[in-house]
Amino acid sequence: MITRLGDILVIQAIRAWMESDPAAQAGWLGALQDPQIGRAITLIHRDPARHWTVASLAYELAMSRSAFAARFTALVGEPVMSYVTRWRMQLAAAALKDEDVTIGELADRLGYQSEAAFSRAFKRVMGMPPGAIRKIADEQDRLLVASAAD
Repeated sequence: MITRLGDILVIQAIRAWMESDPAAQAGWLGALQDPQIGRAITLIHRDPARHWTVASLAYELAMSRSAFAARFTALVGEPVMSYVTRWRMQLAAAALKDEDVTIGELADRLGYQSEAAFSRAFKRVMGMPPGAIRKIADEQDRLLVASAAD
């Protein structure tokens, strides 16, 4: 019961902060407060592999494509398809660090038609190829194990 009470207190503190701090009302966090754009972000996060387009998201929200695209960009600070791609790459980077998954499996999991298309998108967004993320994570793990042994 104390754990649940702690959860509720944290949630209330975050809500109060979001209502009072202008910085919390910008970017994707602020956009979550908008009923339509918040729903779009939720849809993207729940199903990142879906073949999202501006048109398909606008349809889900019963908005025109142009109105949706303009509102999303204004509230989130980046175009919707850039957001979709960046979200997918963040999920991929986490999976490469934490899971034993191939790049091909990640490409499929995140809705890419080929490993090559996924790798190009990953490098464009993250600044390095997907294999480099795994190597960095492996090196960090080795350093932690070595320092723990000392």
